[in-house]
Amino acid sequence: MDKNHRNVNHRGPAAFTDLQFKDPVTHAAGKLAIRDTIKHTFKEMGVVDSMRGLFTINQQDGFDCPSCAWPDPEHPSKIGEYCESGAKALADEATHSHIDAQFFKKYSVEELSNLTDFQLNKFGRLIEPLVLREGSIHYEAISWQDAFDLIAEQLHELDSPNEAIFYTSGRSSNEAAFLYGMFVRAYGTNNMPDCSNMCHESSGVALTETVGIGKGSTKLEDFYEAEVIMIAGQNPGTNHPRMMTALEKCKENGGYIISINPLEETGLVNFKNPQNLKGLIGGGEDIADLHLAVNINQDVPLVKLILKRLVEKDALDQSVFDHQFLEKYTEGYSALIEDLKSFDEAQLLKMTGVPKEKINKAVEVLSKKSKIIVCWAMGLTQHKNAVETIREYVNLLLLKGAIGKPHTGTCPIRGHSNVQGDRSVGIQHYVEEDLNERIREHMHFEPPTEKGIDVVESMEAMHTGKAKFFMALGGNFLMAASDTDYTATALNNCEMTVQVSTKLNRSHLVTGKTALILPTFGRSEKDEKNGKPRFLTMESSMGRIRQSKGILKPASEKIMSEPEIIGGLADIYFNGEHPVAFKEMGEDYELIREKIDLVAKGFEKTSERSKGFGYYLPNNSRELDFSMLPNGKAQITLNNLPDHQLTTDELMLMTIRSHDQFNTTIYGLDDRYRGVYNERRVIFMHEADIKARNLKKYEVVDLTTTYDGKKRTAHKFKVLPYNIPKGNAAAYFPETNPLVPYNHFADRSNTPISKSLKIRIEKTEN
Repeated sequence: MDKNHRNVNHRGPAAFTDLQFKDPVTHAAGKLAIRDTIKHTFKEMGVVDSMRGLFTINQQDGFDCPSCAWPDPEHPSKIGEYCESGAKALADEATHSHIDAQFFKKYSVEELSNLTDFQLNKFGRLIEPLVLREGSIHYEAISWQDAFDLIAEQLHELDSPNEAIFYTSGRSSNEAAFLYGMFVRAYGTNNMPDCSNMCHESSGVALTETVGIGKGSTKLEDFYEAEVIMIAGQNPGTNHPRMMTALEKCKENGGYIISINPLEETGLVNFKNPQNLKGLIGGGEDIADLHLAVNINQDVPLVKLILKRLVEKDALDQSVFDHQFLEKYTEGYSALIEDLKSFDEAQLLKMTGVPKEKINKAVEVLSKKSKIIVCWAMGLTQHKNAVETIREYVNLLLLKGAIGKPHTGTCPIRGHSNVQGDRSVGIQHYVEEDLNERIREHMHFEPPTEKGIDVVESMEAMHTGKAKFFMALGGNFLMAASDTDYTATALNNCEMTVQVSTKLNRSHLVTGKTALILPTFGRSEKDEKNGKPRFLTMESSMGRIRQSKGILKPASEKIMSEPEIIGGLADIYFNGEHPVAFKEMGEDYELIREKIDLVAKGFEKTSERSKGFGYYLPNNSRELDFSMLPNGKAQITLNNLPDHQLTTDELMLMTIRSHDQFNTTIYGLDDRYRGVYNERRVIFMHEADIKARNLKKYEVVDLTTTYDGKKRTAHKFKVLPYNIPKGNAAAYFPETNPLVPYNHFADRSNTPISKSLKIRIEKTEN
């Protein structure tokens, strides 16, 4: 049986579960969050481990949440510094359910491929290294030594280091990511795609071009006293629930919150903080003062319209914009004012789909306030014009003088817990000569100087046979990447695929000729060497470095930490003969941090300074230092309108997460915030769009996209009427990832266009 046959199915079963559709709940968190937290953690971890874990997660001497990258407050709550999503993530990695070689002896890869991603995840933790040999349909146990030997042999056999791809997910620690990056460079390639390529790469490009650093400028404390917080293309109630506490404090201090999103999400309607009496038995806190239900990917015309109105107001007395700030710190103001004149207000208004009176209200508020924060997530970053969209929001902040001052700034909300840290310690496919020079000086080897490839380019390289080896440090690459069928074929084309993982996922079933699973620790697990506890460090979404120390018993004595896996593999590949002491560093994290301090920009005395509250990495935009930009000033930019040109039978689709999901990990089949229970293959549509296509509620349809003459299909979705702007639709990913063409992505960032897909609805045959 050939490998393509054994791995062909990556969609799971075709049968529907018993869909229930109810009215969405009217508030986020509250008693329901407490109920579901207890339900998930107690079931997976037992009462004792649940309580130990929940009271330690995100505490200053505890472990960092394995979920999102929202920062921890300086004085964390003693009741518990976690949210429902974080508790589910903890339960997911610390589950008492385990699977080993006996499990895979019982179940073939083919049988497992017929299950859903939810079912695969529920089997539990991987607890010993495994290999799927060429021609086999069963994984079998393999020793760590033999696994490293097998991988090293394959790497030596490649004709060029550039035939290997080394992917990194945001779950990895700074120590693991740094050592991984050094091994990959020492091996001879910069082929280091990472999950940033699929999410916030657009943010990094846009912010680097405008303010000189690819990170946000806000700190957590800035939220509390901000006068206006704009939340664009983000659903904090589901994806970053601890952010709700910061928004609540802002509201209590008189702040005004504007939500900009096609869907009015529950978390921004009302928040019941389960840690106070008002949240438990009261009415909670109404969060968004104003919701702008903008059409999908029409943020640029929305912001341009707001700016045009603000320009008119500023012309009367020059009190709306911060002209002193503009003169001293920015470049491009006059060109922007002239460019705005070329846009017709009526056309901009029509493109947005937002009522005129609501835009007028936003303009009125923004004209009188100066302490403004703009937050965003994938709703802005995953479009063809994502970079320009983010730059347009930066224009608004610069005109208001709302960067580099207290309670202001840019705030891209990272979706994975250390994705920003990975990049900070050197996981990048592009070449930075300053970094290479520090590697030469402190690591004592010559790093490659040829640019590597990102996620999109990696998919193409594997698909065409230019790359033959794929290794993933965490993540579920197949289901996270765009164009699932294309990606599956790309992975199948490899000679070897290697996954460093904690749980079973689809990427273990769609593999190269030979595949290995290397099981590793979860964040919550106690990491010791020779009886001595070790700690790791992470970087929050706001650039703060903090320690993370697990406390729970590891799932198995046969698993290794990520640094040990990397160090052990590198040591065997180089036969112990390399200037970098990989094995020793993999076992002693202090040695890694010493090198991080010397090589990675901004890190200093990390082992000591990362204790407790931790420390912030330098951020030039916070200091109003734009010396690295043209003429030493922040750049106000000119940005084009989106141009989708939909036909009359097309809708614009955005992919979304359910409330029972984090990235590609499915915790359950319920999305109570949107009223969907026991099913994921649904499409949210406006009543008028349903009627225009002669469809009915719950009718089963196929979703299709056609790009460059190629038709792609996501099969069997149930139609749900929903409060979404006409002409727009939404559906969960990764179920809709097969619709995303691999070769359509954001300009300059190569981020897939997952949030603005032109789709057609087709009735199924049965």
